[in-house]
Order: sequence, then structure tokens, then C-alpha cells
Amino acid sequence: MASNFYISAAHKSSGKTIISLGLCRAISNLNSKVQSFKKGPDYIDPIWLAKATHQPCYNLDFFNMSPEEILDLYNNHSATSDVSIVEGNKGLFDGMSVDGGDANADLAKSLNLPVILVIDTNGMTRGIAPLLQGYQNFDHGVNIQGVILNKVGGDRHESKLINAIEHYTDLKVYGSVQRNKELDIDERHLGLMPANEDDKSEIKINRISEIIADSINIKKILSDTPNNIISQSKPRESIPSSLTIAIPKDAAFGFYYQDDLDLFEELGTKISYFDAIKDSKLPECDGLFIGGGFPEMNLEALSSNKSLLTDIKNKINAGLPTYAECGGLMYLTNNIEYLGRGFPMVGVINANTVMTQRPVGRGYVEIEPTDSHPWEGVSKKISAHEFHYSRLENIATDYTYAYNVLRGVGISNKKDGIITKNLLATYSHLRSVGGNMWVQQFIDFIKTLKGKR
Repeated sequence: MASNFYISAAHKSSGKTIISLGLCRAISNLNSKVQSFKKGPDYIDPIWLAKATHQPCYNLDFFNMSPEEILDLYNNHSATSDVSIVEGNKGLFDGMSVDGGDANADLAKSLNLPVILVIDTNGMTRGIAPLLQGYQNFDHGVNIQGVILNKVGGDRHESKLINAIEHYTDLKVYGSVQRNKELDIDERHLGLMPANEDDKSEIKINRISEIIADSINIKKILSDTPNNIISQSKPRESIPSSLTIAIPKDAAFGFYYQDDLDLFEELGTKISYFDAIKDSKLPECDGLFIGGGFPEMNLEALSSNKSLLTDIKNKINAGLPTYAECGGLMYLTNNIEYLGRGFPMVGVINANTVMTQRPVGRGYVEIEPTDSHPWEGVSKKISAHEFHYSRLENIATDYTYAYNVLRGVGISNKKDGIITKNLLATYSHLRSVGGNMWVQQFIDFIKTLKGKR
């Protein structure tokens, strides 16, 4: 049964990721192809959702995507799936603008999706009714289809909640999920622990899906939320591979936008994945892209892999075109200090990384390229984001930088993007959308350098 819907909540930490995760796997177990999406600049939730559906998860973000890009990305991947689930971020009406336009509600309206609200019912009984009435009346353009009650204290608590909802609203109650420690996933400073770090993630997903399937009327949700995909963009013709780019994908590095990875291959670039913890050298490649992650949780293993550290340093120093973001930037510095201990890293960037207890840079950023930027065709202003609990210290004073930071923190003194040899390393996370076609620019940079050899 084809079905599309949007999972949102009244506020952050209501449990919508766990609910979404359980629904994705439970519906997949019904022999349905499930496509997941995540609103906003999130890497961790998409890793979990992708594992749950056995399909890549795609981000939808008003900050760096045009409405047309959002619609095209959503339609193209939903059109080839049986069920599409969009997981929101924060609350239904939470966004950057006080008058709306970028909230979950706006995304649900633009995609013409019914919304199912996950309500954290802890400490709440009859009071759920005015809350839901307020959400229904705040924006009549949002189709709030029903609710899933979460963190319910027991059968008596559930009965009081359902009675209040049925008496005061016309919303459907699709299920009630009681408090259960088996639904907990360990959290880290940027949210849930990434599934790529957790070797028991598959077991957890299966158990969560069992609880969700027992607690929620999934068949009712699917029957109430029919597929509304109207059109699909013409697929891009693939270009024969002419380049190979190496990308680490392992317990330390896993923060990549799936549509960026797709674009590399659509533009004729083969991706050769490697493990920065286990592999002794880089695969044969024309370029290197090291994304974000949590290298600080794997420092001993990364640091002890001396042969790979040496290989990466030698190849970057020899001119290998390289782009690194956040965790990748940290990995390329001299060392990373965490909890009072320092661990040697690649050492191609003459600086030291120090982990901090509080965020140094967190949220959306705007950057503009300097005249030193090594790539051609870079946008005059770029919408990106940064999430880092670290800073660089003892940075060599002779570095040039690729970006001025208009909004955000960057590396140092409102500068981001250290340039050395053919390396560009930033705290900002780029995405190849909204005119900032960095994937194409990086590929062109590699091709130009190959032409000079």
C-alpha cells in the first residue's frame, strides 16, 4: 500500500526519531520499500534511518535548498518507493523565522504531506487537549492527521489521554508507546550516538521496531496517508567514470550527504570507500574527501594506524587534491587532545585540535570565498552549517584561508578553510545544492590538476 506522511512533534526530544526508526523498520518488514527523509542539517538521524530502511536517507533543508530542489529530491526518491516518511526536527512550528516559512509545518505543506504528531505525554493528562487544539488552529493549512502518544506512564495514563483527545478534538490516535528503556539509544553532544559506531545497532533497530509494531496501528496509518506523488524529474544521464575519489566510511567518519555522494557518481567519479581505522593505505585515487564524524571517540585506533597516517600525509604533501570537513579537518591536524590526552594524527595541517565541553560552533553558517579559494566557480555566498565541540590551537601563521565567515565561527578570526598544497579543510559542512555546486567544483579542480601532471 503506497503511503507518504510526515512525523513531527510539539517540541524537541519528544521521541520522534525513535518512533520514526521503529516505523521505518516495521513497515520495511511488511515487504514495502520505505524511503526516509530528514528535515534540516542532520547526519546522525539519517544514518539510523538508512539502516532501518536499507535505503539511503536524504535531507530536506530550507536553509541551503530552493523549494524546487526540495520538491525534486523528495519526488524523485519517493516515486520509486512504496512508503515515504519524513522525520522533522524540533517542533512542528519551530524554525528560524518568527513568521514561519522554514518550519516543519511549511515543509509538510509544500510536500502536501499529512502530519502525525508524536506527543511526549510525560506529566500530562487532560492538558493534551488544549495543546492539540492549539496546534490544529495555529495554521489551518497544515493537515494534522493524528497523534502517537509517547512516553506513556501506563494503561491508566493512556486511557485518560485518549479520552481527552477524543472528547475535545477530531484527531486520530494511532498508538500509545509506553516508557521503555529498550527504546533508549545513547546520546552524544550532537544527538544520538551514530549507528555506524554501534556494532549492536541492527539488534537495537529490530527490538525498537518490535515495540513500535506492537504499540502503533501501522496499517491504519498507511491506509489514512495515501501516496500523493504526482511527477518525477527526468533522471540525469550517467557519465562514464574517469576519476576515482577515496572516502573514509567507518566508525570515525560517516557524516556525508547522500545526494552529494550520488552526485559524484552521476558526474563520472567512482567512489572508493576505505576504513581509516583498519586500512593500512589509501586506495588508488585521484582525490580524497574526508567528511565529518566523531574521530575523538576513536582516537587510539586512528592514531595507532601509523601506516595510513603516513600514507595520507605523504600523498597530500605530494599534491593529492583533498577536501576535508570538521572531523576530517581535525584528523589532518598534528594531534587531537581529548580528556587531557593527546593523540598524534596525520599532521599535514600544522595545528592542534582541542576537544571542548561546550560547542564552539553549532548551527547554520554563511561563508564567502576569498581570492585564495583554490576551486573555480565558487558561489559568492554559501549557506552551510557547522557542529563542532573542538577548536584549533597553535595554528601556523602562514596559512591562507578559503572563506570569510559572515555568520558562524569557522577556524579562527572569522576565517574558515585552511589551504595548503591542494588541500582545503574546513569546519563548515558544504552541500552541493542552492547554487553551491561544490562537488562539481572539486571534480573540476581534480581534473585541472591531472591535466597539469
